[in-house]
Amino acid sequence: MPNERLRAALLERGLTPAALGDELGVDQKTVERWITGRIPYRRHRYAVASRLKMDEAYLWPDALSREQVHEASNSELVTIYPRRSGVPKDVWERLFREAQADIGVLVYAGLFLAEDADLQRLLVAKARAGVRVRFLLGDPRSQEVADRGADEGVGDAMAAKIRNALVLYKELLSEENAEFRFHETILYNSIYRGDDQLLVNTHIYGATAARSPVWHLRKVAGGEIAATYLESFERVWDGAVPLERK
Repeated sequence: MPNERLRAALLERGLTPAALGDELGVDQKTVERWITGRIPYRRHRYAVASRLKMDEAYLWPDALSREQVHEASNSELVTIYPRRSGVPKDVWERLFREAQADIGVLVYAGLFLAEDADLQRLLVAKARAGVRVRFLLGDPRSQEVADRGADEGVGDAMAAKIRNALVLYKELLSEENAEFRFHETILYNSIYRGDDQLLVNTHIYGATAARSPVWHLRKVAGGEIAATYLESFERVWDGAVPLERK
């Protein structure tokens, strides 16, 4: 059966089988066989997925056994912090500093991040260096933000935190490579991304995000946990409303 996902990915990126073959050191006909349905060796699957910036399991969903996927997924978990307030500052700094292509933040307010002057300067520097920086904040007028404020027991303070964060992000908002959008999504977790590394802050009813656990994940080829959160970020991004630049 033809691999339409691989075919579409190559077309979207303007890559011919010959060009991909040259980059990977394989014959053009070998790439064409992959497109027509042959499953490549593991090293080639990983190389193609890395070149296309796509998940190996998406391009070849039947290539790995469930046991292999399970083991790869287990390997993605770096550590768990019982509370977000207990995540060391150098972990946040490394998450953003090591990013070379994409930094993403999906929160309702994330005021703690906006209040940290060192992290603010780091985010501005990364944007100026050409890294895409994307922020998704809850729409302070939305019912979802009001409901989360009620869940945490802070009421209207949740919407106020979002507006306060935007004021603090004034310099970052002016950067060409920084994008901000409002979302109206029920968040079951906040996501902080630096390329393929994530800090996922779970949301617990009756507890603030600062008092809730954080999963530190690093994407591994064939794993599914990090990819699930990365895909979730993109779905929220696609449905969010861009903030107008002033």
